[in-house]
Amino acid sequence: MSGPATAATASRFTAFMNHPAGPKTVFFWAPMMKWCLVGAGVKDLARPAEKLSVSQNVALAATGFIWVRYSFVIIPVNYSLAAVNFFVGTTGLTQLYRVWDYRRKNPTATTPA
Repeated sequence: MSGPATAATASRFTAFMNHPAGPKTVFFWAPMMKWCLVGAGVKDLARPAEKLSVSQNVALAATGFIWVRYSFVIIPVNYSLAAVNFFVGTTGLTQLYRVWDYRRKNPTATTPA
């Protein structure tokens, strides 16, 4: 590549690097690290529903969706933070549904201590 194509690629890269929510800021790295919570929630899909923590998943769902809203009102608007928090909230809700469904189908099962 040479000429205008190279200049366009370089200017896009420079714009990305210098963006107010770019990789030089916490606005970029915090959502990147938060994807680990989503990974843990997806991994928990393999756990038996009776071993899932209701309080933990309520906290994940609530904070996930609260932070989605926050991501749209802060300046700069942080779409990557909104996306990761949406998935954190969704994994929390999915796990809560699994617990509810298990308890509905097994009314005699005791809750873990």
